[in-house]
Amino acid sequence: MGFFNHFRIWVLTICLVFQSGYGFYLPGSYPHNHRVGDPLSVKVNSLTSIETEMPFSYYSLPFCKPQGGVKDSAENLGELLMGDRIESSPYLFKMYTNESEIFLCKSDPLSADNFKILTKRIDEVYQVNLILDNLPAIRYTSKEDYVLRWTGYPVGVNIQDVYYIFNHLKFKVLVHKYEETNVAGVMGTGDAAEVIPNVAKRDSGPPGYMVVGFEVVPCSVMINADSVNKLKPYDKFPNKLKCDPNTVSMPIKQGQPIVFTYEVEFEESDIKWPSRWDAYLKMEGAKVHWFSILNSLMVITFLAGIVLVIFLRTVRRDLTRYEELDKEAQAQMNEELSGWKLVVGDVFRAPNNASLLCIMVGDGVQILGMAVVTILFAALGFMSPASRGTLITGMLFIYMILGIAAGYVAVRLWRTIGCGDSKGWASVSWKAACFFPGIAFLILTTLNFLLWGSHSTGAIPFSLFVILLLLWFCISVPLTLIGGYFGAKAPHIEYPVRTNQIPREIPAQKYPSWLLVLGAGTLPFGTLFIELFFIMSSIWMGRVYYVFGFLFIVMILLVVVCAEVSLVLTYMHLCVEDWKWWWKSFFASGSVAIYIFLYSINYLVFDLKSLSGPVSATLYLGYSLFMVVAIMLATGTVGFLSSFWFVHYLFSSVKLD
Repeated sequence: MGFFNHFRIWVLTICLVFQSGYGFYLPGSYPHNHRVGDPLSVKVNSLTSIETEMPFSYYSLPFCKPQGGVKDSAENLGELLMGDRIESSPYLFKMYTNESEIFLCKSDPLSADNFKILTKRIDEVYQVNLILDNLPAIRYTSKEDYVLRWTGYPVGVNIQDVYYIFNHLKFKVLVHKYEETNVAGVMGTGDAAEVIPNVAKRDSGPPGYMVVGFEVVPCSVMINADSVNKLKPYDKFPNKLKCDPNTVSMPIKQGQPIVFTYEVEFEESDIKWPSRWDAYLKMEGAKVHWFSILNSLMVITFLAGIVLVIFLRTVRRDLTRYEELDKEAQAQMNEELSGWKLVVGDVFRAPNNASLLCIMVGDGVQILGMAVVTILFAALGFMSPASRGTLITGMLFIYMILGIAAGYVAVRLWRTIGCGDSKGWASVSWKAACFFPGIAFLILTTLNFLLWGSHSTGAIPFSLFVILLLLWFCISVPLTLIGGYFGAKAPHIEYPVRTNQIPREIPAQKYPSWLLVLGAGTLPFGTLFIELFFIMSSIWMGRVYYVFGFLFIVMILLVVVCAEVSLVLTYMHLCVEDWKWWWKSFFASGSVAIYIFLYSINYLVFDLKSLSGPVSATLYLGYSLFMVVAIMLATGTVGFLSSFWFVHYLFSSVKLD
């Protein structure tokens, strides 16, 4: 009976999500019912800047600290890897209780070091990120006729070489009456045990409120430090404080303290709980995404036409003509063969560095599988930005599980190339388990040393390094070896034709074949580059990316284009009697990674002009290189597998002695 209840709750949840008009995602936590006067505590996240891409701890600057000391919030693997450090703050509210002119604290006189670091962070446009009930503070500014949304607020501002700090914060908390209904009860993604009681039993007493919005207006207000000597934290400031976001009046000077104050106003809102994240996830430029998909579909149709021509006109015609002849005529025709039929005795000859190809294809299957599953889950709303870090944690988990697929594909391909010989399968699966993670580890460790040197919270702590190594060697490697074992036991793919002992000489080509291979990457890049701009802006400009539905469509289109491009190029190579197609088919679609890396450099030069310092540029290029290697393996694998299927199909349709 208990199982049936659990099942019914989850079915209802899924139905509600699909039918909900509030947005196609699940909020990251279930609603909290706050009574009037209940305490609400604000948390702080790392300071961030799009100019340096290096997060720093909030308390690395001389801000007020909570009276009971700073407490860390529990963080998941994804949050730590993204550089989030969520800590308690001194800002305290009472539910639906407006308060103004609240004195927070007076800092110590600014030392030379504190003054230097504060002015440096202001110059680097660092943002303070506050969180209330899992909602980041949002700030609205108007420019001409447009209203701009920002998460967080700047530390301060530099006007004519005078540094001003935003020392007074005006908060607005949007609340909605707590609705104890079945809808509110099951819309969370918390544990079922915590969700079910909300549906089953109702609270008696006056209804509470849910937090559905959190806005902040930062102000720089001139406050004389001597006037607060007798005040304690949370006392009311004796004078009226005028908060005008368009003027600044609190300069910072070495040797002088800073006084911090705040005010909070509560406002009842029509925003329902499930749609409280809409302000952060408003999808802009939907037309651009559709244009991107339309553009991709045109490329796919063009390539599909070429593939169809190859299959119907060329291959089918040749085979039909060949099969209609009697044996004598066939023997005569064999002597006059041209094009792809001439390489029949060499087309399945083992490529150079066969084990490396098997390893790269195995890792490519693992990365591609991870990307498809992660984006699909995110598109269905299971990886909402409300649940910080779930995207990265989910990607890691799925990647490790798919180690089985990597080992299986790598070893089965190895046995196929070796004509059924399973000798060395353990070595191949071990290398597949270490190839891409090894590259990733090398890049990330190098970048981590740079972050450690800068005392950034983006640096992976040593304890987390140990955890990642344990996950790699205790979960990922054994699963890949298990997959390799199954690959060694599975029957290898039989070649339809025999391979000659003496390799056939490849005729001189009019143009280098690798030039064609490198040029082929432009077509998959054409289907991807518009979406790439949005993804880059999300990663480096601090914007929330949540159009995973579009991304999933673009990814499917990318896979189709990669398969078509590689297939066409392989056929072209075989037609000019070039039987070395293995690596070329991999890099025909894998070369899209080169164009993505060039685009990353272009983005750095033209869109991230403000990126300051060699450390920031090195971080950017390092992360871009990591992304590009993963894309090369995934797209190359699609190209290789489609070409392998095509060549196998082509030569199994013709019997040549």
